[in-house]
Amino acid sequence: MLGLFVIAILGLTGLWWWERRQRKTHPVPPGYQADIELPHRQEFELYHNALSLCSMKSRVCLAELGIPYESHHIDLIETGAYENIRRPFLRVNPGGTVPVLVHDGHPIYESHEQIRYAAEHAPAGAASLVPADPALRERMEYWIDRSSLTDDPIAHGDESAGNAVPGLTLPIFAAMIDRIPYWKILEGLLFHFDRKRPLIFLTFKFRQLNKLHELVPAMKILGRSRKQMARHLDALEEQLRASGGPWILGEFFSLADVSWLVIFERLAQVDSLHVFVGAQRRPECAEYWERLKKRPSYQQAILDHSHPTIEYGTRRIREAKQAQPALRAALEGEA
Repeated sequence: MLGLFVIAILGLTGLWWWERRQRKTHPVPPGYQADIELPHRQEFELYHNALSLCSMKSRVCLAELGIPYESHHIDLIETGAYENIRRPFLRVNPGGTVPVLVHDGHPIYESHEQIRYAAEHAPAGAASLVPADPALRERMEYWIDRSSLTDDPIAHGDESAGNAVPGLTLPIFAAMIDRIPYWKILEGLLFHFDRKRPLIFLTFKFRQLNKLHELVPAMKILGRSRKQMARHLDALEEQLRASGGPWILGEFFSLADVSWLVIFERLAQVDSLHVFVGAQRRPECAEYWERLKKRPSYQQAILDHSHPTIEYGTRRIREAKQAQPALRAALEGEA
C-alpha cells in the first residue's frame, strides 16, 4: 500500500514538473515586436480582461479611434480562472499579463505603448488623440505617465495614479474571490510566476471581505494608496483648472484623457469615487468624470464589457460597508 502511495506521489510530482516546464514565463519588452508573428484573423486583435485596468485603457483608445478588432477575453482568477498562465496565452505573451494588442500578427506589449501605437495607426478620418503642438504633446506624455501602471506598483504609488490603484483594488479582490472555488486558486499556487498573488487571494478567500479591515498589512497598503491617489487627483484638479477644460489639455481630447478615464472607472468599481470627488471635493475632477462618461467610448469599451463578477464585487463592497461601520471607516478613511 505504501509503495502505491509513493508511486502516486512521484507520478503527480512528475506531472506537475512537466506541466510547469510547459508554462515557462519570462519578461517581455514593451512596445511593438517585429520579430514575433502570431496567428491572427484580423488586422487588429486584442487579448484583454474585463477587470484589468490596462485592458480598459486599450479598449477605450481603440474605441476613440474607431479601430475594429477581434476580441479575446482572457480570464484572470478574479474573473473566474487563471487563463493568463496557461499555455495558449503564454504563446501570445510569455509575461502572462494582459492586455496584448496584436497588429497584423505582431504583438505590442504594455498598454501605454499600445495606445501610442494605435494613435499612430488610426484609420483615415479618425480623430487625432495626439496634439501637433510639441509643448502640448510633452504635457500629454507627462499625464500618461502620471496615470500608468508600472512594475512593482505597490512600492511606487507616489509616482503615478496607476500605481496607487492596486492598493485601492484590494476590497474588490476580496469580494470577487468569494465566488472563486479554492481549487481554481490552487492552479495559481502551482504555476503562477508570482506566488504572492495566489497566496493573497487565498488569504482573502479565507478571511472574506467582512474581515478585511482586520488584516493589518492590507489596511496599511490601502491607507497609503488612498493618500497617494489623493495627491495625484489634487494635481489633476490643478491641471484641469489651469487648462480651462474640458480635458486635461484644454479643448483637445488626448491619450492623457484615455488614460485617466480608467482611473476614475476603477475608483467607481471599488466604491471609493465619492471619497475622492464627492461632497464638493475636487469639483473639477468630478465634472471631468461626468464628461468622460458621456463619451461613446465609455459605453463601447467599459459598459459593453461589463462582467457579472465585477458587478457582484462592487455590490458586495457597498453592502458590507453599510452593514459594518468599522469596515467603512477602514476602507474610506481620509482622502
